[in-house]
Amino acid sequence: MTRKVTIAPLTAQNFAPYGDVLDASGAPDKIINAGQCGRFHDRANVDVMDARVGISIFKATLRSLPYTLDLIERHPEGSQAFVPMSDDPFLVIVSDGPDAMPKAFLTNGAQAINFHRGTWHGVLTPLAGNGQFAVIDRIGETPNLQEHSYETPWVIVTD
Repeated sequence: MTRKVTIAPLTAQNFAPYGDVLDASGAPDKIINAGQCGRFHDRANVDVMDARVGISIFKATLRSLPYTLDLIERHPEGSQAFVPMSDDPFLVIVSDGPDAMPKAFLTNGAQAINFHRGTWHGVLTPLAGNGQFAVIDRIGETPNLQEHSYETPWVIVTD
């Protein structure tokens, strides 16, 4: 049996239950640095509870569609942001839990995302580019990763 999930465009409204969309489309909120830089201000709420914020660099393997989703994870003690280091779209997968049907979104190349604390999500899934991301998340002493492997995987498709 094939279980399919169709990809939707990523918008702040349809992603709101799962996290924040950091979008650099359109006009910036402010012009700074003597007019040489546009600032897209305060796009995400970084939540790390009683730990500290860390910035890491991830280098992920490029994937292709259709994509087989066999693992989701969540971070119960902190949010996690993925900021691509290229302007290539990437796949974002979320779920209301291991027993719920996942949802899949495609970024537009000018977007990054920040998962809310505790949000079940797929692993980093770049579809093009260099697969390199800045990741802003919780650095602390207590465990902050739970994983779930699907017995029957989901297949993520464009339509």
